[in-house]
Amino acid sequence: MTLPVWVAAAARAATEALLGRPFSAFQLLELPDRDEPFAVSVTSAAVLAGGEQALSISHCDPGPGLDLTRGLEIWVCVQWQELVVGVDDELNVHSEAWLNLVAGKGVGTLGSGGEACVSRFARELLSRNLYPLVPSGRGLRLEVVLPRGRDLAARTSNAAFGVVDGLALIGTQADVQVSASPDQLQQTIEQLRRQSAASDFCGAMTLVIGENGLDLARQLGLAVQPLLKIGNWLGPVIVAAAEAGVEQLLLLGYHGKLVKLAGGIFHTHHHLADGRLEVLAAMAVREGLPLDLIRQLGQADSMEAALKMLEAQDPELVRKLWYRLAATVEHRSAAYLARYGSWSIAIGAALFDRQRRLRWAGPQGSQQLAVLGVTPEDSPISLSLP
Repeated sequence: MTLPVWVAAAARAATEALLGRPFSAFQLLELPDRDEPFAVSVTSAAVLAGGEQALSISHCDPGPGLDLTRGLEIWVCVQWQELVVGVDDELNVHSEAWLNLVAGKGVGTLGSGGEACVSRFARELLSRNLYPLVPSGRGLRLEVVLPRGRDLAARTSNAAFGVVDGLALIGTQADVQVSASPDQLQQTIEQLRRQSAASDFCGAMTLVIGENGLDLARQLGLAVQPLLKIGNWLGPVIVAAAEAGVEQLLLLGYHGKLVKLAGGIFHTHHHLADGRLEVLAAMAVREGLPLDLIRQLGQADSMEAALKMLEAQDPELVRKLWYRLAATVEHRSAAYLARYGSWSIAIGAALFDRQRRLRWAGPQGSQQLAVLGVTPEDSPISLSLP
């Protein structure tokens, strides 16, 4: 189950405690994407502050896949509050007028001090399962705390999408979509085939890594051609695109993910393969960076730290390095594809940074973006790959 499901279970248990009901270790949740209620376990629930508040704890279990939220402790604290003035409760049965969702420690917000980053699915899940418990004429203040949220968020690309201070409560369904699983790969390939078989398909497609990358692609106006969100099986999806007759394929992703392709790593799940800093250091050698600087790159804590270090010393050098990297992604992707057959397909790469800025594209990527009326912030340069 995705993180929002475990938050909703704890929220329901806390609300029942606030109502004076006995604790139940399993909460029956109404899930938007299921016909029958689903039992979700919670660890504990108790009233606080003389019965004015209630706290419940649950632990996230995302299923058999590899997921950093496994075992994540979730605290939900609830208390009654007044309804928002001027809102007709009868007309807002499933609105959020009665629900005040507060981002506690470890929950990601949209910018420092901003509102909690919560998906529509997560909000609907809370609304469905809490509204029936809230007495008429009352509102509910609900604070979510993820004690390890900020530490875990440092291992994600949340900051690339403006999410700071913790984990976002995102998800579009109850079940975890395991991006490293063969089943997820098959679903992605089937969707690709449907898109390429459409009567209005013009031969061009954009592969986007992750849900947030998909949102960025739409903001950039790339939805004029098919967009396909993919997980970690980049290599097989590239081959499937060629087999389906795609002629112009654009890979759009966060630089910390696509850098792996420049190293020939085409299954990118972090539990299976990393090597990002090593690839960056190799690119730096080819670009002729000083040896001391290359050593510092290899010792950096993260890709973002390496990028900041380089930009502080020589912004122009950074521009050349990252365009070499984008061009190498294109080159290695074409080489990967050539192992499996011969197709007439141009593969472009476009990379964005943690500030959600489209920064770099390789030669093919720059051409494909230009057709769509999009230009990376850093202008392209000519490169000659070895």
